[in-house]
Amino acid sequence: MSQRNSEPSAEQLQDLLLESPGFAEFLLSLTTLTAAALGGRQPMLCAITVERVGNAFTVASSTPAARALDDLQYRLHRGPCLTALRTNTTVLVADTRTETRWSGYSNLMDNNGIASVLAMPIPAGNGAAAALNCYARDTGVFTPATIARIQEHAAAISGILRLALRVHFAEPFPADQRKVLQSRSVIDAAVALVMLQHRCSKDKALKVLSSAAQQPEETMHTIARDILARAADQSGRPPDHRPAD
Repeated sequence: MSQRNSEPSAEQLQDLLLESPGFAEFLLSLTTLTAAALGGRQPMLCAITVERVGNAFTVASSTPAARALDDLQYRLHRGPCLTALRTNTTVLVADTRTETRWSGYSNLMDNNGIASVLAMPIPAGNGAAAALNCYARDTGVFTPATIARIQEHAAAISGILRLALRVHFAEPFPADQRKVLQSRSVIDAAVALVMLQHRCSKDKALKVLSSAAQQPEETMHTIARDILARAADQSGRPPDHRPAD
């Protein structure tokens, strides 16, 4: 696991909330910070799901691969994340090849290169339920120490998530908007990583990206992709930030 100094500070989380135009954008940045904080020798794909009364939900994922796995759960109406969210219990899938719960979904995870999963409920309050989903490409990743570390992280981000639910209504994440949001999240993800690495505000992180850009949006987008690619290379995994289909 990564060191504790990779955890976002309370000030960084507050900046994310104050400077995010909506709940979906905030959740995308929070998920990216979570993936960075929980990364290490064995990087994880992370997703956060928030569900409110009436089954309206918002889901944000650190990569398109994690998002696709979450989408499978929602189509099947079952899976470790939904179970953790709706029962308020931690769910561990130690090996997707031998998992017998959620018929069909475990096979789909295995077919997509996911070997193990940990789903952790996040206290959300305000009539909402939330969960953090961590996917790993190897078995043996979720040791007792790692599970305790993820539990600590879930508790640490609970407060800012509760506040976000008061500041921004947790709107659904419509399918027809996901492609646009995912394209924009490339820059958001890079900004979040710069914030984490430099311990700076979102405004300062944007200035770092802007100062490196010679031209507007397209060049900034390219720089953002380069930052994410370098981060993935350092973790020993190839980046996966292609726009959704």
